[in-house]
Amino acid sequence: MATYAPQELAVALKDGLLSFPVTPFTADGAIDEQRYRDHIDWQSSFRIGGLFAAGGTGEGFSLTPQESARVVRLAVETAAGRTPVLGSAGGNTAQAIDNARAAQDAGAEGLLLLPPYLTEADQDGLLEHASAVCAATDLGVIVYNRGNAIYSATTVARLAERHPNFIGFKDAIGDIEHLTRVYATNGDRLFYLGGLPTAETYALPLLQLGMSTYSSAMYNFVPEFALEFYRDVRALNHAAVTEKLRRFVLPYLDIRDRTKGYGVSIVKGGMKAVGRDMGSVRAPLQDLTTQDLADLSALIDAAGVRPGAAGAAPASTADAAVDTLAG
Repeated sequence: MATYAPQELAVALKDGLLSFPVTPFTADGAIDEQRYRDHIDWQSSFRIGGLFAAGGTGEGFSLTPQESARVVRLAVETAAGRTPVLGSAGGNTAQAIDNARAAQDAGAEGLLLLPPYLTEADQDGLLEHASAVCAATDLGVIVYNRGNAIYSATTVARLAERHPNFIGFKDAIGDIEHLTRVYATNGDRLFYLGGLPTAETYALPLLQLGMSTYSSAMYNFVPEFALEFYRDVRALNHAAVTEKLRRFVLPYLDIRDRTKGYGVSIVKGGMKAVGRDMGSVRAPLQDLTTQDLADLSALIDAAGVRPGAAGAAPASTADAAVDTLAG
């Protein structure tokens, strides 16, 4: 059973860094449950806002409904209340409802509603799709504004009026006028999080549009650096953010952009580079080449962001920074 009521969850999430744990696979492509538990245990040892299991970085798009439910349950059990765990819901409306109910049964605190599968939809259709999922669960629901699911400010407001458990708006488009309309229309009724890849690149300017947090994929393998970056964003420390962008984030993006689909692959590459191998990605994604992995590992060392490395903030420092922001 969820610990947080939906609005309590929104408060807990809006002032902490969020992340999507990778899903480890064995050599034959099955979920590696022990390595996943080990990863969630490590990710939960830092104080962050929440973890989204079976999401985009977790290759939720390649998981069967049964696998997705299992991954969420493993994350909930392993996090053991140290940080909120949220599930994901995708596919057609019926499948998304099944995902939502399975996440609730697994003990998740909330849910990210991914765009519906493939087909284009107008606002009334998106409203009914999201509304059906919200009505099917007691969990707090966050809609993901991307792809074929671009929710207008009015649609977001209608969802918020219908469903008290609709709590958040995640954006992966970055349309400033659209975001301004959504925030101006809905205000503090929702919390807002950035979901552009790689989110650190956009975090500081989007903070000005009401997005107090974002989802960090690189938190998977350089958690201390990711937490320092979030601290600097929330403190409006432009100089520190720019220094970190130059030192690590922008060169990281250069590697990511070498091949389509590397947005997820580079995170698993990062896990391997720091000695926490999570296996390969599932098709249709492809792993980093040997050279790309070597370049990423060299960048991690050159930037001084390897976990536990000199110059990386210890967990206690990063946690204290997040506490200060939230409190």
